[in-house]
Amino acid sequence: MNDQPSTRKILVTGGAGFIGSNFIHHWIQHYPQDQIINLDALTYAGNLDNLADIEAANNYQFVKGDICDAQLVDKIMAGINLVVHFAAESHVDRSILEPDKFLQTNILGTHVLLKAALKHRVNHFHHISTDEVFGSLELDSTTKFSEDTKYNPHSPYSASKASSDHLVRAYGDTYGLPYTISNCSNNYGPYQFPEKFVSLAISNLIDNKPVPIYGHGKNVRDWLFVTDHCHAIDQIIHQGKVGQTYLVGGLTTDISNLELIQIIANLMHKPETMFEFVSNRPGHDLRYAVDWSKIHQELDWSPLVTIEEGLEATIDWYQANQDWWRKLKSQNRAYFNKQYQER
Repeated sequence: MNDQPSTRKILVTGGAGFIGSNFIHHWIQHYPQDQIINLDALTYAGNLDNLADIEAANNYQFVKGDICDAQLVDKIMAGINLVVHFAAESHVDRSILEPDKFLQTNILGTHVLLKAALKHRVNHFHHISTDEVFGSLELDSTTKFSEDTKYNPHSPYSASKASSDHLVRAYGDTYGLPYTISNCSNNYGPYQFPEKFVSLAISNLIDNKPVPIYGHGKNVRDWLFVTDHCHAIDQIIHQGKVGQTYLVGGLTTDISNLELIQIIANLMHKPETMFEFVSNRPGHDLRYAVDWSKIHQELDWSPLVTIEEGLEATIDWYQANQDWWRKLKSQNRAYFNKQYQER
């Protein structure tokens, strides 16, 4: 987008989470003249340790609060030029256990932000979404999700994100709010809460514990290294067209969950057999694959990190930052025991 002020005031929601904190690091490094306000409720997945190195920076401010708090959001939104909206309940397993939280945060919270952004005439509202809104692809097909794929969500999480996408577009079409949307594939990298597949696998293997794999392990996901995702968001914000959606993926070849574990095990010099199949997740989508040709052709973006390079960097980070993830696993031990029958 053009005509951005030379010094911008940016609201990042969910900036203490995995992708949000990586994005804030990216933005401060590349645009030190901008002012960032990070609004985060600090749920189990929000962690200020992710941002300890910049907490005293003059161009950064943290506000603890819920995006559903209309009064707080209205106060913060005054003078904001750009909103980058990460804040969401995002783990499918937890959405199956507690769907109410997902509808509250992902739908109503997004609505609160949109109302405030419209009121305060925000220049650009960028909404982070997921490829899971499109549902599931057949395992043996070559079909990929594109910007034209119809929505077909299968979990409370993906249904709530689909609803938030529709709300953003509605505010653009009805009220003229300038927006862009990105639907990304599965992210991995530093600062990811250790319940997600890659971070759980690495942390378990460090402790020589088996990695739980749902069902038969043939499920396929597209994997996107988090720094590549941050660069994609940057490109969309600066060059994307108002009212457009961009799919962001990291792979061109399918990799099954079992194959991914074997790659990680090899990189960590662990036996490829250090996994165990567990009961399949209800409504578990078989295959995700992302056609990211639009963002490549229109905005000249491509992932810079191969899956092996990204996994190696992630493994190195988790090995070097064991205090970070061990504390989180300890604090959430009851959940891990229940979900994966860990002891």
